[in-house]
Amino acid sequence: MVEVNNVSKSFGDNVVLNDISFNVEEGENFVVFGRSGTGKSVLLKCMVGLLEPDSGEIKINGKSVLNIPLDQMNEIRKHIGFLFQGSALYDSMSVRENLEFPLIRNFDFSPEERLEKVKTVLENVGLEKAIDKKPSELSGGMKKRIGLARTIITEPMLILYDEPTTGLDPITTKEISQLIVELQKDLKSTSIVVTHDLICAKIVANRAIVLKDARIKFEGDIKELESSDDKFLKNFFSGEIVDANSGE
Repeated sequence: MVEVNNVSKSFGDNVVLNDISFNVEEGENFVVFGRSGTGKSVLLKCMVGLLEPDSGEIKINGKSVLNIPLDQMNEIRKHIGFLFQGSALYDSMSVRENLEFPLIRNFDFSPEERLEKVKTVLENVGLEKAIDKKPSELSGGMKKRIGLARTIITEPMLILYDEPTTGLDPITTKEISQLIVELQKDLKSTSIVVTHDLICAKIVANRAIVLKDARIKFEGDIKELESSDDKFLKNFFSGEIVDANSGE
């Protein structure tokens, strides 16, 4: 579903991604781990054309997303859901209007069809009664659920999650993470989850990579990474205070 080959990206002298390569299989939940500032979100933005890598190749479902005309990029984007870190809801719009927005912008559904889709996704995330609320009336966890509902309303084949549990308490984190898994199964979609949250990763991940110093340092399933003797991974996953630099 996703091929990332030798992708590099710098901002001035700051190298954020350095020769990154990995594949994500269809139907897989793939997690990208890393500390803050390690290029996780930059990687996602390169996948949807919000940023252009300095070099390398990215393909989604066999089609390159780099150096292509905007109309072709927009056609690919129709099949990609992107859950932004801050949910990115429009404050001036109701929940219903927020959810209808991508349908109006990208598809030709009738008002009745749009409303039916809105009701369905709200039921999926357990917030049917929030349909006429404004984002300011919602809790942090509710905003995440609405953001997730807007992400899946177009039934995307690929869903990209940028820190889906940031700022949430552990119980809500588990609820959102379990919801991600349930929706992925229902939609039969592929997911890439950028996170530094171990609770989230344990629930959603089939496989994971860890970014460090702009490169992929480790790859495997969560249990392998968690049980590794590498001191950097111990520091990252267990909270054990070690000299991470000695684990090179």
